[in-house]
Amino acid sequence: MKIEGKKVLVTGAGGFIGSHLVERLIERGAEVRAFVRYNSKNNWGWLETSPYKDEIEIYTGDIRDYDSVKDSMKGIEIVFHLAALIGIPYSYISPLAYIKTNVEGTYNVLQSARELGVERVIHTSTSEVYGTAKYVPIDESHPLQPQSPYSATKISADNIALSFYNAFNLPVTIVRPFNTYGPRQSARAVIPTIITQIMSGKKQIKLGNLRPTRDMNYVIDTVNGFIKIAECDELLGEITNIGSGKEISIGDLARLISQLMGVKIEIEQEEQRFRPEKSEVERLLCDNTKMKKFTDWEPQYTLEEGLIQTINWMKTHLNMYKPEVYNV
Repeated sequence: MKIEGKKVLVTGAGGFIGSHLVERLIERGAEVRAFVRYNSKNNWGWLETSPYKDEIEIYTGDIRDYDSVKDSMKGIEIVFHLAALIGIPYSYISPLAYIKTNVEGTYNVLQSARELGVERVIHTSTSEVYGTAKYVPIDESHPLQPQSPYSATKISADNIALSFYNAFNLPVTIVRPFNTYGPRQSARAVIPTIITQIMSGKKQIKLGNLRPTRDMNYVIDTVNGFIKIAECDELLGEITNIGSGKEISIGDLARLISQLMGVKIEIEQEEQRFRPEKSEVERLLCDNTKMKKFTDWEPQYTLEEGLIQTINWMKTHLNMYKPEVYNV
């Protein structure tokens, strides 16, 4: 299956990865309808400033609302489902919000797709479902460990998606990206946290646990992976990792960013930024063998190259962040 000429819906389209995916789909020749969360200001998130704004059909609704989800999918051939609550610290405060958005929202997409005869649903998972690595690199057969309410809801959503493939033959494929970063990422993520604190003139950067390692992927590589998986018929009913196969600790990441920015920093660890002990995911390192076996995807950006792109973007968008505030 090819994306070109297809009528595509992207949920979570106004967000970080979603907005980049919308733009890449348009570049590939798809007709894109963007599902963004309804709000009184009619704000379309990052699509407000997209160079493709005039080529995007905007649909405002709520992923928790079955009626608006189904209505948005009428006439659609392919759905990329990215809408979700993703902040792990906030999932400790309001687990029910994550159940309603991530679990019920995914059901709304799947059931609507089933009733409307959608050709393909690409459901977004997360490497957080693996929890702390029991072995590395982590392949798709690694045990799932719900170490946070967020990861628990994503495990649930993934399994509901697979059940619709098995029970109803709904053409679902699951994308499982490891940690994505780049322009437009929300303030709650670690890389914007580090960059914006440095840019605001702070010499002492406030972070949480410095030991955990992550497999970091530049957003353009991630969205290219989404499309490659969507186009691959052999990956229907399958889960596929997207990751670089390299890891870096949070402490080393902060030091690398400071080097790239030409600033010497000290790191202060704040207790409020730590996850509960049993909830901390200590190590994530992707095995991308399956991705490379079935597609011709390869990462195009090194970590250093992606960080430079991100730093340069944030130089002109620092006013959109609040470095002095810890955002859960």
